[in-house]
Amino acid sequence: MTAAPLTQGTRVGDQTPRRRRKVGGGGVRIAPYVFLAPFILLFLVFLVLPIVVALYTSFFQVERSGLGFGGSNDPVFVWFQNYERALANSAFLESFGRVFLFGIVQVPVMLGLSLVLALLFDSAVTKWKRFFQLSVFLPYAVPSVVAALIWGFLYQPKVSPIVEGLASIGISADFLAPGTVLWSIANVSVWSVTGVNMIILFSSLQTVPREMYEAARIDGAGEFRTAMQIKVPMIFPALILTTLFSIIGTLQLFNEPMTMRSVTSNISGNYTPNMAVFQATTLGGDINMGSAMAILIGVVTFVLSVVVSALSNRKRGAAS
Repeated sequence: MTAAPLTQGTRVGDQTPRRRRKVGGGGVRIAPYVFLAPFILLFLVFLVLPIVVALYTSFFQVERSGLGFGGSNDPVFVWFQNYERALANSAFLESFGRVFLFGIVQVPVMLGLSLVLALLFDSAVTKWKRFFQLSVFLPYAVPSVVAALIWGFLYQPKVSPIVEGLASIGISADFLAPGTVLWSIANVSVWSVTGVNMIILFSSLQTVPREMYEAARIDGAGEFRTAMQIKVPMIFPALILTTLFSIIGTLQLFNEPMTMRSVTSNISGNYTPNMAVFQATTLGGDINMGSAMAILIGVVTFVLSVVVSALSNRKRGAAS
């Protein structure tokens, strides 16, 4: 019995590898979704679902009857009344003004320090780089609540070595006064997050080709000119990223002022937008009002992020 002749252009075993490649290809296409499935599930459950629930809840109010003696608590659809109540709440609006003022000062100061430190650690003249990088980054490892407690102790007039030291040279300082407590909180925030932003910027600097630095030195550029004309423009995307993170963090300010309420009465329950939501929901029991406030905070955060991204893209386009 003779074997069937091979057709032109085919080789022995061609069909079997084709089947294997097809099956293997199907496995490769499925694999990314298998690995992404846990993240997608957690993302939907802990981010998307709470937003949907908050949005749904913000359109209802609970009508109570019976004075607690067998009455009913029925949710009633009220359209945008909760948003109107939130926008009519002067304490809630003042909290936005407070964090905007906080961000206008704190974000540039913190990013400026992060950029200067990153440039210093990237320069060739800096010694003991690893030690100083670790020293600057360590405050980020301290939980924000613990950091606020530590600085709260350092701010108290009766026990603070800083206050006593300033008083010994004739300077009277009250870090917890109504006009200064906001900047005391800003100091805690700067101390805590400067290190991590410095690491992001420093890591971005490591990706800049060293040949550009050598060419700049050949042209006679010093360290300062090289930093301003080469390094900073090359890490501009990283600067925008840290700016966006800082804006989001500013609008979400909660742990530091909430913790420092235990050492001063000059921080109210509605001191920041997130504290106002906590006041309305957990302490006030008005979940619908708190949901509307949370949605408004999310909208403001989204709008500011879009504005910063648009301005950065316009600046990048003009530069190119």
